[in-house]
Amino acid sequence: MLERIRIILIGTSHPGNIGGVARAMHNMGLADLALVAPRCEVITQDSISRASGADHLLHQANVHATLEDAVADCTLAVGASARSRTLPWPMLSPRELADRLPTECQAADSRVALVFGREDSGLTNAELQRCHAHVHIPTNADFSSLNLAAAVQVLAYECRMAWLNQADSQANAPAPVPSADDALATHAELERYFEHLERTLIGIGFHDPDQPRQLMARLRRLYLRARPERMEMNILRGILSATEKAANTKPPKP
Repeated sequence: MLERIRIILIGTSHPGNIGGVARAMHNMGLADLALVAPRCEVITQDSISRASGADHLLHQANVHATLEDAVADCTLAVGASARSRTLPWPMLSPRELADRLPTECQAADSRVALVFGREDSGLTNAELQRCHAHVHIPTNADFSSLNLAAAVQVLAYECRMAWLNQADSQANAPAPVPSADDALATHAELERYFEHLERTLIGIGFHDPDQPRQLMARLRRLYLRARPERMEMNILRGILSATEKAANTKPPKP
């Protein structure tokens, strides 16, 4: 399960924080580190020193230009958010997130991304809307700011506890074999669907991109909450293609 969990850092500005994150991950048995558009050098004396023996995670970390690239193969993306947003999104506590992990990581091709934002400004609304759910660490309201590595440590600990609990409960139980037909759509497949959906809605005159009124954000929240399977995603894409075809062949109004 731990091998299927990816820690993603967006726009990190201090090498020491990246090193601290690597140490927190290695402490808890996580190894998949991805960086999105870092604003600093990754491999420095400071980052290696803060990693305290976990610098191999720094050397093997994947660097991406966009969040979409970093989560393309993921079936669940959860964004760490310290504050509420104008459009409410499914919100989890660290413990609730951990409780979901055994099921989320059941399939061989499943990947879970835990996404952390910039030290100074966190995740943007657009980045949070790329996530299926948000996780909030319930800190002291009078002093809620967490160091990046500390935030990762909290979630990494919960991931490890979920893994240990799963190992205890399933020590003598046969592992379930999920059906290939039940495989969840990946983040990349969902993004292609959202692009197709927006193009179709514009084409039939239902969506005006000049006056969006949060339509696509609300539809994105709906489908991310529904967690469609690949077969279901193929059906939805087929409906959109049929809609486009019907709209293009419909005789013009007199």
